[in-house]
Amino acid sequence: MHNDQPPIMRQLQPPRRLGMKLLVLLLAFLLVVAISVILWMWHANRPPAYHAVDHQTVKTTPKVQGMQLDTAKNYGDKYADGLLPVGDSKYVTDAPKAGYVYVCSPYAQNLTTGNGGASVRGPWFTNGDTQYDVNKKTHVAGSVMWQADFSNTVSGSTRTIVTNDLPNHPTGVFPIRSSDPAYSYDRNPNGIKGQTLTYALAANPTYSATPHCMGGEAGVMLTGIALFNAFDAGGRDAGAWEVQDSCGGHPQSEGEYHYHTFSSCITDASVHDVIGYALDGFPITGPQVSSGNILTTADLDECHGIVSRITIDGVTTTMYHYVMTEDFPYSVSCFRGTAIDPPGLQQGPPASHP
Repeated sequence: MHNDQPPIMRQLQPPRRLGMKLLVLLLAFLLVVAISVILWMWHANRPPAYHAVDHQTVKTTPKVQGMQLDTAKNYGDKYADGLLPVGDSKYVTDAPKAGYVYVCSPYAQNLTTGNGGASVRGPWFTNGDTQYDVNKKTHVAGSVMWQADFSNTVSGSTRTIVTNDLPNHPTGVFPIRSSDPAYSYDRNPNGIKGQTLTYALAANPTYSATPHCMGGEAGVMLTGIALFNAFDAGGRDAGAWEVQDSCGGHPQSEGEYHYHTFSSCITDASVHDVIGYALDGFPITGPQVSSGNILTTADLDECHGIVSRITIDGVTTTMYHYVMTEDFPYSVSCFRGTAIDPPGLQQGPPASHP
């Protein structure tokens, strides 16, 4: 049989093939080891976004800063009888304090020198004038409808709310008529006038562990109405002293209709639903956790806020927000974020009238 290979080459062929096989196996082994090391290092250093529990993938989220709502707790209905504490002069200027409004010093000077508000203490004050019965309080009569103009849009990092400050609910008749029983206690001479208010708020506000002081305005509600703080022009509890209409609103000297307290015409009282925004961009909700389970000032932090799951712009998320309560100081009492200057009154007295 013909064979072109020399005899010595035929003798060396089997050992050479064996060596090639061993080399391939060694390279394959090293490749597997290298891939395994790379995969292990990637797994060890990746962010722990998910972990397996009972064969299910669960997303973990970092804890949001702020006092947390206890969803298992029954907070009760402390003010079911309608008797509310009077918060006259309960403001501080040096540091925030729960149950007080932390006001900026220039604004505090307005509270000590400001004039206006109700001229007579109403018969709804009780228990040595330390409380008032909201169920016995007089309201400005009338049912006037308005042409509300309101928009709420988000673009990038800015939430823009534009409103003419005319409500989507009826108001009383202002100026208060001399024939109205409310005139005996509060002779507000101001009429309601449309405004041009644009709030350029932070769409993703940053929580600060060190709160900021505030002036006369707290924010804007989704009814299109400005929200002022808890005081009248003289530093008294506006919810207790001043006579508002049945929706809890009234105008100040420039005709700007506004609330100081939780409007009864805002029907959504849930702690999970947004009903307004503070000047620092954080949302405002109602106080109701569930039926008969109502948050009060004592359940909130020094700025009148808490962390819970809320629905904002159609998305459910866990974040810090302020809460409107039945009791003083009713709403925002200091700012957790950086607030804008209000587009209407700036930092002047919240509701002056002769």
